[in-house]
Amino acid sequence: MMKERVDLKEPVIRKKDVLILEDRYFKPENVCIVTGASSGIGRATALAMAANGLKVLCADVDEAGGAATVKMAAKLGGEARFFRADLTRDASIEACVAEAAKLGKIKFLANIAGIQHIDAIENFPMAKYDLMQAIMLRAPFYLAKLVIPHIRKSRDGAGAVGNMASIHAHITTLNKPVYNIVKFGIRGLTQSIAAEGGGKIRSFSVSTGFISTPLALKQIPAQAAQRGITQEAVVRDVMLGKSRIKEMMSPIEVANLFVFGFSHHGNYLIGGDLLFDGGVVKTY
Repeated sequence: MMKERVDLKEPVIRKKDVLILEDRYFKPENVCIVTGASSGIGRATALAMAANGLKVLCADVDEAGGAATVKMAAKLGGEARFFRADLTRDASIEACVAEAAKLGKIKFLANIAGIQHIDAIENFPMAKYDLMQAIMLRAPFYLAKLVIPHIRKSRDGAGAVGNMASIHAHITTLNKPVYNIVKFGIRGLTQSIAAEGGGKIRSFSVSTGFISTPLALKQIPAQAAQRGITQEAVVRDVMLGKSRIKEMMSPIEVANLFVFGFSHHGNYLIGGDLLFDGGVVKTY
């Protein structure tokens, strides 16, 4: 049974929630860059990778949130550093990768940062289109372009790029045209990196439905008021209407997919997509 009221707080991440794996690359001398690390899935992924022994560079524009992520990582026994990165500026992206290289050998990149804007195509502001493309597709491409040479020159030239996709990388939904476009694009980027990686530099994507992040949770009260229904009904019938499981995944559950994908357990995950969506895409 679902609660009558939806908990609008981002779930607390505890050590026992994190997937901990033994892996030869999960060591403090190796670095994982995580974008969007000040909240939501980005924060959870930064914490999960830090808890698995990697040194994590948390990239985001939200300095207060980034500082909080760094403190949380320490409580989990991991090490993280924050870097204020504006993903709309090439110079900032370049500085981010340069900073990560100072911390150790860059082995992993998690492209997670994202924003949302809901509007019909004929009403969609082109400035918002450009912003979403810059943050969610161009920046992941440029980060990969800069990170891949670092991976190649490491001792064995092995590493991985993980990209946050979505069910919107498989299906399109009403009034989310640019989100649909960039998420389809991120799968194309994923497969392109994999094609060029020779099996040593892997790339994979993660596709989910609604996750209990601030981005999603903030939509619930407004949608309930607009539709004249309860917050529970918004989650069950609107957000999770096509899902066979009527409960949103937590950010750490998504982060654990990145842990798996980056580990040796994902050695054959080359250009593949981890679709954890409650059956939205594959069942009718």
